[in-house]
Amino acid sequence: VLMDIRMPTMDGLTATEALRGRPDAPEVVVLTTFHADEQVLRAIRAGAAGFVLKDTAPAQIVDSVRRVAAGDPVLSPAVTRQLMARAAGGADGRPARAERARQRIASLAEREREVAVAVGRGRSNAEIAATLYLSVATVKAHVSRILARFGFNNRVQIALLVHDAGLLDEEGDATGDVG
Repeated sequence: VLMDIRMPTMDGLTATEALRGRPDAPEVVVLTTFHADEQVLRAIRAGAAGFVLKDTAPAQIVDSVRRVAAGDPVLSPAVTRQLMARAAGGADGRPARAERARQRIASLAEREREVAVAVGRGRSNAEIAATLYLSVATVKAHVSRILARFGFNNRVQIALLVHDAGLLDEEGDATGDVG
């Protein structure tokens, strides 16, 4: 679904959340002229797998929809830069959210946590499998359990949880990366 944020009866973020809460819900790409941090984060938390700005070339919008339908999350480059700048700036003044995220991550088994952090670092299932010496099927099973445990719809939500918990700031992790 290509979802506009501004709609007459219900805003697109509320509609995305309602749609993604349904069984067998389709993936959602949010389309907007605005890319404020809160809108992007709210869209991701609502279950959107993509966030594309309206000034994006039509062919790239179509490509984004196809990529999301294939299971890949998509963010417009301007949105990616903005989120990276925000993450580089350190704490965003939301200690309660960080604490909740840390508690949720703490409920995972050690291997699930390692997989979640790798997802947060943008690793594919194959990359995670190779780094953690697991089969791709085992990684998929871990990702599916994490999604189900937290009621998430996609990997982007796992990555956001890992980010909120501050795990991407740790020096070195189970994936062998530093920094």
